Amino acid sequence: MQKLINQLIVFAIFCLTANLASAQDEPSMLDALGDEQTTEYATNAFKSPRVINGHSMEMLHPGTMDFRILHRFGDVSRGYYEFFGLDQASMRMGFDFGLTKNLMVGIGRSTSKKELDAFAKYRLLWQSTGKRNMPISLVLVAGATMNGLKDPVGNAEVPATFARRMGYYYEAIIGRKFSERFTLQLTPTLVHRNIVQNELVPNDLWAVGFGGRYKVTQRMALVWDYGYVINRFPANLSHNPLSLGVDIETGGHVFQLHFSNAVGMNERAYLSDDNSNWRKGEIRFGFNLSRIFQIKKNV
Repeated sequence: MQKLINQLIVFAIFCLTANLASAQDEPSMLDALGDEQTTEYATNAFKSPRVINGHSMEMLHPGTMDFRILHRFGDVSRGYYEFFGLDQASMRMGFDFGLTKNLMVGIGRSTSKKELDAFAKYRLLWQSTGKRNMPISLVLVAGATMNGLKDPVGNAEVPATFARRMGYYYEAIIGRKFSERFTLQLTPTLVHRNIVQNELVPNDLWAVGFGGRYKVTQRMALVWDYGYVINRFPANLSHNPLSLGVDIETGGHVFQLHFSNAVGMNERAYLSDDNSNWRKGEIRFGFNLSRIFQIKKNV
């Protein structure tokens, strides 16, 4: 009996060895499947890290700098004497830097309230298909602003301390590129101001932003953004910011023409300051110019 068991063990070892040897000569199941599945990330959801006023879900590439000029004229409704608003203008000039594929920072200065601003932007989730399937992109933004006016409070009796000049904003950009032509995003936002006009005006403003892009041709797209402020006071004396524009790609530039009812060009400004009324023709023509520079070679 023991001899029979030993013979069976030897036979099993022989069969196993033969199978392993033949398996080395035959293609494996992984080879039959072809190349390993890769992850395809959504790119060019927007052609710029900003839609018009607000941040977009798009990020700068590592080692690049975006030199950006935002220019906005006066209300078109002022008529010919003011050359339909072209006699007045406000602007913001900014420098944004891509540090990693998921992190960028920026600084800027606006003529409105002589305001300085800075922000950091981090991509937590990146829309993708393939090996990793992620239906949306999620980008977090935190920024700070400083009012540069001699009397930022509007009351000469209140000292204009550094803290009173400061404002902050925090937002989460939830976006999806639905196709090569169409992108939408939703942006819950909190704006905090260290000092306000009176006790009835809230220091914290809650808002929801909506932005989108529709690609018309290879080098032209329609863009829009809108911010709905939930707890503005008094609600009937100002209007939510609405901007409509056209992006035009020209080589290394992205040139944008737009109409907006907002004067300010950072989150604190266009969400908390007084905006014009679209229904009364109080619309401002403007343009944004973006130029990308490669300041560090990608490794």
